[in-house]
Amino acid sequence: MPFARLATATTPTCHIGLGLAAVGRPGYINLGRDRDLPEGRSVDALRDRTHELLDAAYAQGVRYFDVARSYGRSEEFLADWLNARPDIDDVVIGSKWGYTYTAGWSADAETHEVKDHSLQTYERQRAETDALLGDRLDLYQIHSVTPDSPALTDKDLHAKLAEAAAQGLTVGFSTSGPAQADAIRAALAVTVDGEPLFRTVQSTYNALETSAAPALAEAHDAGLTVIVKEGMANGRLAEPHAPDALKAVAAETSLGTDAVALALVLRQPWAGVVLSGAATTVQLASNLHAAVVDLDEDQLHRLAALVEEPGAYWERRGQLPWH
Repeated sequence: MPFARLATATTPTCHIGLGLAAVGRPGYINLGRDRDLPEGRSVDALRDRTHELLDAAYAQGVRYFDVARSYGRSEEFLADWLNARPDIDDVVIGSKWGYTYTAGWSADAETHEVKDHSLQTYERQRAETDALLGDRLDLYQIHSVTPDSPALTDKDLHAKLAEAAAQGLTVGFSTSGPAQADAIRAALAVTVDGEPLFRTVQSTYNALETSAAPALAEAHDAGLTVIVKEGMANGRLAEPHAPDALKAVAAETSLGTDAVALALVLRQPWAGVVLSGAATTVQLASNLHAAVVDLDEDQLHRLAALVEEPGAYWERRGQLPWH
């Protein structure tokens, strides 16, 4: 599978990927993002910012890049970057389908994305992704599967996904919400002709939300590559919003709260790729320091006290404003 290519990287950042959710569209829910992006947030300005981040990430050893149909023009921006650098052939590209971007490049839209896991949406969005990324696409994931998602029971959809897998595309899914563990276990049970359908899972896991960990360990043991998203809890673990306990540990390490927060994720034995959602190259550089953070047992104990009840965590996430 394409993720085997990541194992050939020699830099300590080879297990950190770059997600483009925060820079592919003018509006998103990351705290502080209103100060991070260029004034006006035009298409050209965010394209330039995305390419700046991709250049910096690649130069520092990052080899996995994550986009989605609902991340505004993220696929387009990534495709432009790849097309301008035809010699780059050692990266792994993942995208997601299942949400349609509806904000029309406005940060103030009433609805930014619409979820639909139907076969018709898959076929439409697969064609849209192929038109931009073509054979550079390595991984295509169902976006934000929940236990009640029709994508878990739609046999016609499963057949189409299995057909794509037979043609060399890795098929995966992402999860969201307080029942991530249930969704993961349900997806692990999905088979086509007796073979597991999904080869990757992308889930939220961070210092505040750890409930998916047992199911992610099961997925890893079943042979899936685990990709971790929202390791920074949409900015809640970054300065100045980070909890005091995290700030104290970060001060002891002489690194940022973001590096410590991501280091907590990197130390999980089931974590294959941990995504940075940086919106600036300064944030990216700080995120990448996570690979060298060494936490002792006392620090880990203090950070463990930050865990929130899943329902409360996801309720608060749902209240974050679109900046």
